[in-house]
Amino acid sequence: MRVILFGATGMIGRGVLRECLLDERVTHVLAIGRAAPAEQHAKLASLVLPDLFDYSAIADRLAGYDACFWCLGVTSAGMSEVDYTRVTVDLTLAAANALLRANPRMKWCFVSGRGADSSETSRVMWARVKGRAENAVLALPFAEVTIFRPGIVQPLHGITSRTATYRALYTLLGPVATLLRSVAPDQVATTEGIGKAMLHTAFAGSTQRVLDTRGINAAAARA
Repeated sequence: MRVILFGATGMIGRGVLRECLLDERVTHVLAIGRAAPAEQHAKLASLVLPDLFDYSAIADRLAGYDACFWCLGVTSAGMSEVDYTRVTVDLTLAAANALLRANPRMKWCFVSGRGADSSETSRVMWARVKGRAENAVLALPFAEVTIFRPGIVQPLHGITSRTATYRALYTLLGPVATLLRSVAPDQVATTEGIGKAMLHTAFAGSTQRVLDTRGINAAAARA
C-alpha cells in the first residue's frame, strides 16, 4: 500500500507515521506539509508545500496512492469561525479534491474529534465547524471515507505535542491516562492505536463511517 500523510509533524500524525513505517504492508509514505517530518526512512518521502491550498505544482506527484491519512488540525482557541473554517474545512477540501482527481479509488481517513457535530448546529464553534468538515469529506466520491473521533489521546513512544501548553498537560496527565486506559479503555486512544486503526481501515475497510474512541481501539486491536 502507498499512503499519503498530512500532519506528519503533529502528535497524532507522528504516531500514524510511526505505524506506517513499521508495517511491512506499507511500501511508501508521502508526507505532505509545510515542514518535513524529522523521521528518516527508506520508504518515507516528503513534499514541503508552503501553500496547502494549491497543489497545481505537484499534481503529477500525487497519483498512484491507495490511502490518505489526514491528521492535520489546529486548535480553535483565539480564532474566529471564519478563520477556523478556512483551515479546517477549506484547506481539507483543497487537498481532498486534488487527491481525488489523482486517485479516484483512494480511501480517506480523516481525524476529527470527539464532540464534532455533524448536524452543524452546535453552539460550540469548533464542534460545528468540525462537523462541517466531516460532512464535506464524506460527500466526496472516494472509494471509502472514515472519520476518526478520538477523545483523550495518550502519546506513546516519545511522541509529544508541538504546543507547549498541551505538552505540559500531557506530561502532567500521562499517569492518569495510563490508569484510565486500564479501568475505562473506551475513553482513551493512543497515538499508536490511532495509527494501527487507520491502517486496518485502509486495508480491510470499515462498516462504520464514524469511529469514536471505542471503534478506534477495536480497529487497532484487529490490525
